[in-house]
Amino acid sequence: MPEPFQDSSSDFAPRSICQLEPTDNVAIALCDLAPGMDICRGVCTTELVPAGHKVSLRTLVAGEAIIKSNVVIGCAAADVAAGSWLHSHNITPAIVDELPVATSAQTKSIDTVDATFRGFRRADGRVGTRNYIAVLVAGNCAATAARQVAQWFDEVRLADYPHVDGVVPMTHEFGCGMEMTGEPMDLLRRTLSGCIRHPNVAASVVIALGCERNNLYGFLEQEGLVPGDTLKTVVLQEVGGTRAAIDAGIAAVQQMLPVANAARRESVSIDHLAIGLQSVLPDGLSAATANAALGEAVDLLVSHGGTAVLSDSTALVRLGAEFRARAVSEDVRAALQERRDWWRRYHHGRDTQIARSGEQDDAQRGLSNGRDKSVATLRMAGNSPIRAAVPYAGPIPTKGLVFMDAPSYEAVSATGQVAAGVNLVCLASGAGSCFSAPLAPTVKLSSNTATFLRLQDDMDMDCGSIARGERTAAEMGRAIFEHWLRIASGEKTRGELLGVGDEEFAPWPIGVLA
Repeated sequence: MPEPFQDSSSDFAPRSICQLEPTDNVAIALCDLAPGMDICRGVCTTELVPAGHKVSLRTLVAGEAIIKSNVVIGCAAADVAAGSWLHSHNITPAIVDELPVATSAQTKSIDTVDATFRGFRRADGRVGTRNYIAVLVAGNCAATAARQVAQWFDEVRLADYPHVDGVVPMTHEFGCGMEMTGEPMDLLRRTLSGCIRHPNVAASVVIALGCERNNLYGFLEQEGLVPGDTLKTVVLQEVGGTRAAIDAGIAAVQQMLPVANAARRESVSIDHLAIGLQSVLPDGLSAATANAALGEAVDLLVSHGGTAVLSDSTALVRLGAEFRARAVSEDVRAALQERRDWWRRYHHGRDTQIARSGEQDDAQRGLSNGRDKSVATLRMAGNSPIRAAVPYAGPIPTKGLVFMDAPSYEAVSATGQVAAGVNLVCLASGAGSCFSAPLAPTVKLSSNTATFLRLQDDMDMDCGSIARGERTAAEMGRAIFEHWLRIASGEKTRGELLGVGDEEFAPWPIGVLA
């Protein structure tokens, strides 16, 4: 992956622009470019180009494809002189299914090092980065009871169990008022059971009202879950109501605390690390800074035998050919195409993100259209090939880079990744995000220093140093990789220190969210 700036010996001015790939005919302005500024081999800017926006590296004729990160993001609306500002005003959409494909699956050669972290090894061989007891609900009617059970176990009451990271409520709004069978119910049950079986969960309590459409006993049977030493159930209608259920839930957790506390961290190889990837509110700098560095870290992780899960079906719809070109087999390509076709049918004629050619907020952040925005998503996947494509909350079948179908809404997407088994989440953002995933520690990256400073209580790492020329994307990627190992070994993220994540469990109500 080319670096987002060059040293003084290159043809590019340092800290001024970033050409993401050698074949690109545009670059990203890493700072405000004044008119008349020499940016590349004698090419001078013809006008002010704001930081994060695109500048043409050569003359473009009307209708010519505009290429960014080897992706055609649109066409020139008219003849464009070299050094011109390129944005929504002079970029027109292209016919997506007729675009050339310039991306292919290539495994990057990386110098590896011995990489380990200290995690909790489970009986099935998987490894947790945290050691939680989860309190889940079969349906929303039991949410208050579950929340009060979890809240009862404050720091004082958990002081005698130093190896337990917390008791986490996992409430949601579904389980009633829905079909008892079919895809939505199967998806909800798959999500809940994935969290119960999650490597970061030592034990669980499932609380139900008793008359939910998601019948507790039917759920357990369908998912092959059997109550025992590390799985307890409480039904409000059977024990005598809310107060009795809260007391029963507290008693169940107390029974399981000694079992959970018996777990100990031990040194394990990094192939036990699975990272969920999220790109939230990217800006024009994201593809050159935070998402590029995240892609470098992903390539490092994959080269060590670890796993990264990419989930943004909006980007899949927009960049279908580029995604398919990175698939390792025809089966994976077919699975990607099937999901793309489903999303295109669902969004046809609807006022959703995929159906729109662009958003005003995206344009203000330097992104000209949906394909331009989706470039950042693909950048965070590095150069690793896609080895599998799985449904929402489906188990991860292989090491390496995996695509999981999910909406681009981070709460729903990350919940599915957690249910699939990721034990850490990494989120890159341009405008900033305060989100943290349930159960999995979430490392948040900022594409620019202004956002990092504005949200420094929430953001973990500042990738704005790349734009300033202080670090390369590769150097920042290695720093992210090393930070993952520390977080996986028990160091707290900013979100964890703030207690963010306990209310972010959001299963996908399929067919509702865009």
